Amino acid sequence: MKSLFATPWRYFVIALCLLSGTVTGGYKIEKVSAASNVGSVPAAQSFVFLPLVAQENTAVNTTETINNESNGAGYNPKIDPANFVQGVNNPYFTLKPGTIWIYEGTSPEGASEKDQVEVLTDTKVILGVTTTVVQDQVWEDDQLVEDTYDWYAQDKKGTVWYFGENATNYDGDVVNHDGSWEAGVDKAKPGIVMPVDPEEEDDPYRQEYLKGEAEDWAQVINTDVSVKTKLGKYEDCIKTKEWTPLEPGIVEQKTYCKEVGNLVLAKGVAGESGQTKLTALTTP
Repeated sequence: MKSLFATPWRYFVIALCLLSGTVTGGYKIEKVSAASNVGSVPAAQSFVFLPLVAQENTAVNTTETINNESNGAGYNPKIDPANFVQGVNNPYFTLKPGTIWIYEGTSPEGASEKDQVEVLTDTKVILGVTTTVVQDQVWEDDQLVEDTYDWYAQDKKGTVWYFGENATNYDGDVVNHDGSWEAGVDKAKPGIVMPVDPEEEDDPYRQEYLKGEAEDWAQVINTDVSVKTKLGKYEDCIKTKEWTPLEPGIVEQKTYCKEVGNLVLAKGVAGESGQTKLTALTTP
């Protein structure tokens, strides 16, 4: 805890800060009530710097993004197959074959949306690492618009890595395969989809990298989140914000819960709207 302010001119500064909600250096200035016990300073003179911890919208900006520095030139994750384990069991991102999550809501364009995510028994070796295959299908107004196979693997510490995806986009018929990439092909590089200990992770991290095609970033912004769905209420969840320099100004927030072992809620918070929430969960 920082020292209390005691001189008259400092009270003037504090008053301005209190009125404007000013925060500085990762701290906020707050008046202490008469019932509080802060040193021996009378309550009428008690002002204190309180650290901004676990306070969303202050400790970490929930919509601010960062630039794609050096176009990824300095991003070179070291992938050693010996450092990876079989399967994925990170509490916030668990991939047990046979598990199916279904999400429903609205797309950014306002269409009704359904997203089905299923962990398959298939595997794929990428950069010498055996990845778990996850099929992700999206329908808008009951029409299939995307069918993707994602590839994930977990290292020995528990971090879950994203090694790429094979995406097929539809508009009645197949339109294209935009968004597809594979680590090790055309200079593409894997990224992190879930840190080993998100409660301690506050730096932005790359989720993927293929210049001009796959440049998603994420950052943990809250580690004490509650969320309610038709399946029940979940506590002690984490919330991330995600963005890509390829779509400036667009930010999405996602909530992951241990009880589900994956995503529970996804919501556009800047640049676009739209929201999907977990409505069904099938476990093997």
